[in-house]
Amino acid sequence: MDRRYSVFFIIRSLLWFIIPVGILGWLVGHFWAVLALALIGLLLWHYFYQYKLVDWLWHRRAMLPPRAPGSWSYIYDGIYRTQRRSQQRRRALVRVLRRFREAAEAIPDAAIVFSPSGGLIWCNKLGQFYFGLKWPSDAGIRLSNLIRHPEFIAYLRQADFNHEIHIPSPVNDDIELEIRVIPYGDEQYLLIARDVTQLKQLEQMRKDFVANVSHELKTPLTVLQGYLELLEQADSLSPAMINKAVHEMQGQSERMRHLVQQLLSLSRMDMNRHELFDKVVDMPRLLQEIEREVQQLNQAKQHTISFHVEPIHIHGLEGELRSVLVNLIANAIQYTQPHGVIEVRWQMVGDEAEFSVTDNGPGIAAEHLGRLTERFYRIDKDRNSKTGGTGLGLAIVQQALDYHHSRLVIDSVLKQGSRFSFRISQELIIPA
Repeated sequence: MDRRYSVFFIIRSLLWFIIPVGILGWLVGHFWAVLALALIGLLLWHYFYQYKLVDWLWHRRAMLPPRAPGSWSYIYDGIYRTQRRSQQRRRALVRVLRRFREAAEAIPDAAIVFSPSGGLIWCNKLGQFYFGLKWPSDAGIRLSNLIRHPEFIAYLRQADFNHEIHIPSPVNDDIELEIRVIPYGDEQYLLIARDVTQLKQLEQMRKDFVANVSHELKTPLTVLQGYLELLEQADSLSPAMINKAVHEMQGQSERMRHLVQQLLSLSRMDMNRHELFDKVVDMPRLLQEIEREVQQLNQAKQHTISFHVEPIHIHGLEGELRSVLVNLIANAIQYTQPHGVIEVRWQMVGDEAEFSVTDNGPGIAAEHLGRLTERFYRIDKDRNSKTGGTGLGLAIVQQALDYHHSRLVIDSVLKQGSRFSFRISQELIIPA
């Protein structure tokens, strides 16, 4: 408050008003009548500026107060200063809240803030991915209504947050989440959810890896060993037999080299995890590069390959997505009979972006469709087959898509062709 405004100031102002009025009333011989009229006028004057104050506070958008004389100027200016300080505090609070949200988006885990009653206050993008939440449209809704897993609901009801729980993701049963709740702020709770699917599967994956790699290497090593033993008697072999032995050994050596390369690719995807929203992938440019590359693969088969690409950019990892696209297109080229028709599309379907490869090849039997993305699974069980591959291509595709919160969809009918596709959710699409 201004130091000039005090009890002495109020009394002095009142006396400066009453004394001249009293003198005037005494001179005209109507002291009390003049004084009463003057006080009534003073009262009306105060009511007028009180009305202007209420009108400014409730109906005007302007920050600056209306002009007023006397003591009302102190009232108006004091309210204005209070509003300015409140506005500055709100701006500071908004900055703090923005920094908190930026930090929460940067962490590699899902973060959800909720009230003691269980109402959703805020969640980051990974929280939306893992739990299917929609913020801010879901704000205020109880988490037990949004995440309907019995173990999670019991965890919230017991309110014993000294231990973590493990539940599958509500939007993807293949993802297992570790959930921990931490008291946060004034009667708020912070839920942290980590994807521990890889940790849970690691031991089983190691066992499967040893068994499958041993099985894959057994046949080429047996072939190599047999021909090497045969070459020990090279003097008794014809030149044609020696050439065949060398050719077969080169083929088996190349098969083992390709297997090792694919295993290293899978290993890099397991270990090389980056923040998904840090990278932008120019899909039209990437598909344009791949279109030029696949012309070399298509020279022997002479397929008719068409690309239909919409200008859609997404968040993701370009290296992994390139591996996905090349694998799917190369498979269509390899397994479709010569002079086939292959169609590649990148387009919007609803609010999602879809990539698809459609061919008119021999198709795939229904009993194989559910297992094609398993590591080392092949339709052709002959491991000496020249077209059978290693059984890792679609496993690499699915692992890369898992990181982009997508799934490979395979539609195929025998003798009619196949369609391999995946969709990128709206949260990863960059608006045009």
